[in-house]
Amino acid sequence: MTSIELLSPAQNLECGMAAVDHGADAVYIGAPRYGARAAAGNSVEDIHSLCQYAHPYGVRIYVTLNTILFEDELEDTRQLVWELYRAGVDALIVQDLALLEMDLPPIALHASTQMDNRTAAQVEWLQSLGFQQTVLARELSLEQMAEIHRQVPQMPLEAFVHGALCVSYSGRCYASQYCFGRSANRGECAQFCRLPFVLSDAHGQMLTPERHLLSLRDMNRMDSLEEMMDAGIRSFKIEGRLKGVSYVKNVTAAYRQAIDRVLLRRHSDYCRSSLGRSEITFSPDPQRSFSRGFTDYFLHGRRGSMASMDTPKSRGMEVGRVKEISRDSIVVAGSASFANGDGLCYADDDGRLCGFRVNRAQGNRLFPSSMPRLKRGDVLWRNYDQAWERQMAGPTARRTIGMEMLFEDAPQGFRLTLTREDGASQSFLFPYEHQLARSPQADSIRQVLMKTGDTVYACSRVDVVLSRPWFVPRSLLTQWRRDALAAFALESASCPRASSSSSACESPSAAACVSAHTSACPPSPCTYQSNVANHLSRLFYERQGLHVDQMAMECGGAQDGELLLMTCRYCLKNELGWCRKHGGVPVQAVEPLYLNLSDGRRFRLEFDCRRCEMKVWNA
Repeated sequence: MTSIELLSPAQNLECGMAAVDHGADAVYIGAPRYGARAAAGNSVEDIHSLCQYAHPYGVRIYVTLNTILFEDELEDTRQLVWELYRAGVDALIVQDLALLEMDLPPIALHASTQMDNRTAAQVEWLQSLGFQQTVLARELSLEQMAEIHRQVPQMPLEAFVHGALCVSYSGRCYASQYCFGRSANRGECAQFCRLPFVLSDAHGQMLTPERHLLSLRDMNRMDSLEEMMDAGIRSFKIEGRLKGVSYVKNVTAAYRQAIDRVLLRRHSDYCRSSLGRSEITFSPDPQRSFSRGFTDYFLHGRRGSMASMDTPKSRGMEVGRVKEISRDSIVVAGSASFANGDGLCYADDDGRLCGFRVNRAQGNRLFPSSMPRLKRGDVLWRNYDQAWERQMAGPTARRTIGMEMLFEDAPQGFRLTLTREDGASQSFLFPYEHQLARSPQADSIRQVLMKTGDTVYACSRVDVVLSRPWFVPRSLLTQWRRDALAAFALESASCPRASSSSSACESPSAAACVSAHTSACPPSPCTYQSNVANHLSRLFYERQGLHVDQMAMECGGAQDGELLLMTCRYCLKNELGWCRKHGGVPVQAVEPLYLNLSDGRRFRLEFDCRRCEMKVWNA
């Protein structure tokens, strides 16, 4: 049977604990430094606390160390890895291959999506180096995922299923560094792809007005989870390390329920990779959390619109249409209810998203803080739901692990055996002098032992097997139960890496690199796109017989001349209906086409129709 992992994001300790409570099998969180979301760093102490909270459920904690590393950061990184290992972290998600040249503890390494994992050759190479999980590129189709799994069946494959999208393959984007000096490879992306552009041709003819031409909708693959499982995906990843606790609760719970429906139907094929069940007090709905609209993003090929050109901001859920407009209020047609403080938005005549705050709500009559320029019939979306956020701010889930107990007499006392839902069992012997009771005690004993209180366990059954009706004080039974449950939970938490889905928990090493098959390596890294920023990374490639001609852009490589900033599977021609290959009508324009910023900077587009790719160059 194949175990399936739901992997949720954590901005901080609170979000991580919420992810566990709402059904995550694993949580990924940023370290104090060197994570691809620089604004989402956490102390080692908080990460240790998260490990302690998660491990009794068999939930694994992965820490992101997925930036490229500068020379003066290498020793600090090595020491940080050892600190994280001692904190109980189960695996690290990494990009810089310098780590393979370091003296690391036996901790699993997962290959970040920023390593451009979109071919079986790349995944096979990573496997030969000792990586224990690979995060696939978001752009892959089901068929491509299945082919990678077929060729490299021993490598656990991780794929994104929900959240924000980078328009460049695998997030390997150099536009932010080139334009603003903020490196996406260093966790400082300035979101170049969310800016408004005018599209023009070689003669300066404007082809589109200013729009967010590279801004993508958010990913939502909830309807395709079973297909992805059958294609070989074992870890289902939710994006969102910059999102708040409301998002984590809602989206984690939604995907937990969706995955469980598949597992219930396919119980002979797949199972959960952690313990426990979450009691959710609300109805999860991803549309209620941050969303630019949804796309399954190439999972089933090129179908439907993928872009959110009118705005890069959250649109939220549709709540109705404008029915009536007065001097200081509007009436909304529909069944939605409203609350003071709701945030609503609409599209203006140019298609741009505009928003307003509801100062006061009287049923469907809304009094905005300032009157928006609405017309009758305009569609309204709610991008801030006051009642929902108030609900999500409180307790919304409790996760417990199923357990059965056996209480029986022993030669010098009594034995209490705890058996967890996964079959793990432990017996505890409590010395006590046998004394006959005046009446049968089984029901009373059962009643006391069933009360697991605020522990992580929920007892469904207590068998009482006594040779004679012995008397045991209720206070003593209570203490034995508490001691046994505490010891059982402590043992589960003290072996954090024992439940890892990987077959081994040893990190790749320099020795592994030397012995790896060079034939499995990707093409020789020779440009800034290889992201080599230190001597250990360079040394790694040299051990592989590969030559590095150019350091990373962040180190001064590729500052002059024509530079490739993005390679995208997303294509503007297709999105705008101009691609003849996919049934569109070509626009009358002279290529190359250019993206133009309002400050005068422009970027040349190259369309590789054979590979169905779009490239963005500086100009």
